[in-house]
Amino acid sequence: MGRKKVGLRDDALQAAAECLRVVAHPHRLKILQLLLADSYAVGELAKTCGIASAVCSEHLRTMQRCGFLTAERRGRHTYYRVKEPHVEDLLRCMESRFGE
Repeated sequence: MGRKKVGLRDDALQAAAECLRVVAHPHRLKILQLLLADSYAVGELAKTCGIASAVCSEHLRTMQRCGFLTAERRGRHTYYRVKEPHVEDLLRCMESRFGE
């Protein structure tokens, strides 16, 4: 009887690990939760998360570089939203495991 086939190739595992490192931060997880519900500007996210705008901006840039987010300029503000459809599944899994 043969062994069960392993799901991901090494390069895919590497990419998955990098994406998990990006979201493995409480502020980033909170930001993603908020952005799954609506689009937000940096200042709104920073205030809701209780962090400085500069720190929030860095978190957003990191998640945008990974392909999780997209940004849209509206007047003087840039609004962010979730671009990667699998983010919702990932957060739903975490909420199921760690939620009340």
